[in-house]
Amino acid sequence: MPTTSVQLFSVRDAIAEDLDGAVARLAEIGLQHVEPYAFHERREEYRRAFAAAGVTAPSGHAPVIRSETPEAIFDAAAALEIGTVIDPFIPEEHWQTADQVADLAERVNGLATLAAERGLRFGYHNHSWELSTRIEGRHALELFVEHLDPAVVLEVDTYWTGVGGADTPALLRALGDRVGLIHVKDGTLDGDVLKQQPAGSGEIGVPAILAAAPRATRVIEFDAYAGDVFAGIAQSLAWLTENDR
Repeated sequence: MPTTSVQLFSVRDAIAEDLDGAVARLAEIGLQHVEPYAFHERREEYRRAFAAAGVTAPSGHAPVIRSETPEAIFDAAAALEIGTVIDPFIPEEHWQTADQVADLAERVNGLATLAAERGLRFGYHNHSWELSTRIEGRHALELFVEHLDPAVVLEVDTYWTGVGGADTPALLRALGDRVGLIHVKDGTLDGDVLKQQPAGSGEIGVPAILAAAPRATRVIEFDAYAGDVFAGIAQSLAWLTENDR
């Protein structure tokens, strides 16, 4: 089974209340790896929580692209031994033209070079609009990738690619080894996050997605969950353990 992690945004309410306790609960479920968000804002707290729970953070999310001090974010990642930093969000209005996409890719390439100076990798995580927006007959994400340096990592959110209208397994196969991580989540293709479900129980087609990216790190995530999100994460982990071979 490939490396499996969990995006801590899934349990953001629990983290806001008790970061150490939330991370400890994830470790008790059986997760050895986590993906923190905005880690540069709570570096020492995250360091303490990870050490206490015995987990590591191979990747982490932070708003690097629009930051005026990206060096500080990369320094925080290095201190937490986060090897891959992912920017999770650039708004839809920045993906409307070929020039916008090329400019964005140029910024990302420069940041990847800055990250490499610290022994880190840098990449981007999509939502739906990078796929639903078409430029010259192609998904905006495809045009973006054409401008990227090979060192840039992609973390493909396989829920949002489906919501955006992409054939996710075909997209993953086309992107190949550039895809270092995938967000594994399930639900309905209408994009209603309140209908998200544990992996393997919705409309997203998770088995075919996993088969199309066999070496990518799997990161369990819920944008929202109607029940106990820790139980949902545990169910997703159990399903992956059984089916992701």
